[in-house]
Amino acid sequence: MNIRNLMVTGGCGFIGSNFIRYLLEEKEFTGRIINVDKLTYAGNPENLKGINEHYPGRYIFYKADICAAEVIGRIFSDNAVDAVCHFAAESHVDRSIKRPDSFIHTNIVGTFNLLELARARTDDFLLFHHVSTDEVYGSLGADGYFTEETPYRPNSPYSAS
Repeated sequence: MNIRNLMVTGGCGFIGSNFIRYLLEEKEFTGRIINVDKLTYAGNPENLKGINEHYPGRYIFYKADICAAEVIGRIFSDNAVDAVCHFAAESHVDRSIKRPDSFIHTNIVGTFNLLELARARTDDFLLFHHVSTDEVYGSLGADGYFTEETPYRPNSPYSAS
């Protein structure tokens, strides 16, 4: 698979920024990364400080909300995005109980927007990879692990979204 223009959502968060650094260090990956992050409480552009100097022309940052379908659509088309690695999410259990609306909006509507854009590019779209959380499985049982067969048992608006 030869990904040329990978959109990473939530790329200024801890996991997203480390993924971006890891991927750019991989010799086999010669494409560009288009990082889209709303820069909420979890996003910190300092996590990617110096990335443009180390990888000139291979990293682009957009401060944008994945729920803004038109904006994300323009980013998709302007950059000929051919793959998405989707990390962006509202992710704090306590906040999801107090304000579930933002979780539903970002985690469901935002993800839907990205999926629709990817689906519209059937001719040359290569990959949509959604990164989620083990919270969807609920509390860890007596076995101490989850498997691919473990049923979903969300117990908060965050894990349900």
